Amino acid sequence: DGVRRVGVFIDGKVLDLPRAYVAVYEAAEAPDFLYDMRKLIAYGRPALDIVEELAHKCEDPAFYLDPDTIRWEPPVLNPEKIFAVAVNYRAHGQETGMKPPERPYFFPKFPNALVGHRQPVVKHKVAQRVDWEVELVVVVGKPGKYIDPSNALDYVFGYAVGNDISIRDWQFPPGWPQQLNPYGQNWIWGKSMDTAAPVGPYIVTKDEIPDPNRLGLRLWVNGNLEQEGNTSELIFNVQQLMHWASQGITLKPGDLIFTGTPPGVGFPKGKFLKHGDVVEAEVERVGKLMNPVVEER
Repeated sequence: DGVRRVGVFIDGKVLDLPRAYVAVYEAAEAPDFLYDMRKLIAYGRPALDIVEELAHKCEDPAFYLDPDTIRWEPPVLNPEKIFAVAVNYRAHGQETGMKPPERPYFFPKFPNALVGHRQPVVKHKVAQRVDWEVELVVVVGKPGKYIDPSNALDYVFGYAVGNDISIRDWQFPPGWPQQLNPYGQNWIWGKSMDTAAPVGPYIVTKDEIPDPNRLGLRLWVNGNLEQEGNTSELIFNVQQLMHWASQGITLKPGDLIFTGTPPGVGFPKGKFLKHGDVVEAEVERVGKLMNPVVEER
């Protein structure tokens, strides 16, 4: 019906939470956090308790939607911050000729870049070399600053699959790396054009992922396996990334942290995305994110 809402993916179907809430609690309307994931995350445990109760009580098929008939939005539509980290797998650094940093090197991606599962990645008129990067994405669950690695997972709400779409002809200045630009890489246009941050297909809450640092990652283009790795190979693990991202910056509920990509990106192979391609990014126990590629009109 064109109204954005929060759902729960259960056994291949999507529970319509606002409709379920009205029916189960005989309410006039559903609370606002069932229409906005960022608000749901901010409300914390009480909101999750309601979601879990609805999932257990609402068995009527009328409240479940066919996933093929809905529009999948990014799990968090309007995060305050989106962090991404460069060269967080040594093998990726080797394939791109970039030395791993001594501390995480973060760059921003903007909300305009977010796109959901099954939604198109646009190959823009000004972009020629559009690349893929499968990544585990951390969804922040509560405010935190100067987070200690020992309890960093307390600040995590859950995890999603991300594809750090990279426009290499904008990311790397002309002549790179032989003719080094004194201003470095062009991170903004190289990483944050519209639709350059597919995230989804949903958020898996942290209780279902005992160890985020032991998850397999894979990516296919048109059914051909291009990337394969494991978060056990991260240079800076999830807890360390949470620590560094919160230095002088308060993390907020719904903030996203892309954790880096394993080897197998297209850039070193001279392979880039084109109109009609289908990209599938998968993180073990989290899900598989699919996006078609379309030429900008």
